[in-house]
Amino acid sequence: MGKADVKGLFYSILIVITLILSGITIVASYAGHYSPTESVIMPLLGVSMPVLLIVDLLVSISWAIARKRWALVPLFAFFFNWSYLTAIIQFNFKKGNKNSSIVSQNPQSNLLTLATYNIHSFGNEITGYSCKEVARYMKEKGVDILCFQEFEDNQYFTIDSIRHAFSNWQHAVISTKDSIQGILPIALFSRYPIIKQQFITYPKSSNCSMFCDVIINKDTIRIINNHLQTTNVSQNRKKWERDLSSSNSRQELSTIEEATRILHGNFVKRAGQVDSICRIIDASPYPVIVCGDFNSLPSSYTYHQLAKRLKDGFKTCGRGYMYTYRYYKHLLRIDYIFHSTAFEGLNYYSPKQEFCSDHNPVIMKMRTTP
Repeated sequence: MGKADVKGLFYSILIVITLILSGITIVASYAGHYSPTESVIMPLLGVSMPVLLIVDLLVSISWAIARKRWALVPLFAFFFNWSYLTAIIQFNFKKGNKNSSIVSQNPQSNLLTLATYNIHSFGNEITGYSCKEVARYMKEKGVDILCFQEFEDNQYFTIDSIRHAFSNWQHAVISTKDSIQGILPIALFSRYPIIKQQFITYPKSSNCSMFCDVIINKDTIRIINNHLQTTNVSQNRKKWERDLSSSNSRQELSTIEEATRILHGNFVKRAGQVDSICRIIDASPYPVIVCGDFNSLPSSYTYHQLAKRLKDGFKTCGRGYMYTYRYYKHLLRIDYIFHSTAFEGLNYYSPKQEFCSDHNPVIMKMRTTP
């Protein structure tokens, strides 16, 4: 085989790889339309979306440098995922003021600022410094309602101490480890009265949700705070990396099978959990805000089900690039605030904070509409 033949074969292989990659990326754009109970492959493609899009873009650039029209194929696949792209990148030029505290200063205002934050047990910090810093920061931002996930105390800094730190929010609903055994606690703090609350637990899961009906001036709204099924990737990552780096191909295959089984099992659990939340949304007599740590990307079934019913706050009033998980190269947006059309989004952002958690908080300022 001559050099020309080798070059032609190599060129053909590159074209085939480009076509396969682009085809997979286009198929992955439909991942959110399929319940994990219906497909094993589609949820895995959905969770691979950030990597697929980056590789598509790199391949397109490589073809463009080579001045080949094949650059258009991965570029088409990239923009075919427009719905995902707009869930992580927004060029929104509406003016918003992140530092506004007008709500706390004027209780008759129809403005509302809400924050959601997986607080990661305040880093198990024993002096209360992290907790007090979070409270100080949220007060500074004029936050009216705080929704926390993984809201655990410790023997040195107890729930009573935490409530004192957040005394600026007079009304609180907390699921403690003692009140619901085996559950990762969540909490909601509010400047406004809470007239009804309900905790929601899920079968074979340590995760949970809650909804609270809150009276804001003369209006009642329903806030659903969620911590959906944990992925368990972080807990198993070191073991999987060690097994995959071994020279034993049988062990590597077993590790891949185990990882796929765990991931899919959690996909299925989250699907059932979001279906339960959607039933609460559909039955709500009040305008709804749904927030929390969903452990799901915008390509997921979880996101798709919520986005069919509510508006994604980032799409309505966010700006720039959005991620909420501080690790994995800042590729993961898994914490959200969704809202009914009864709210007009004014500002949505996820400030980079290193208080105590592997998540960033998400803050949204909105206005209730007539």
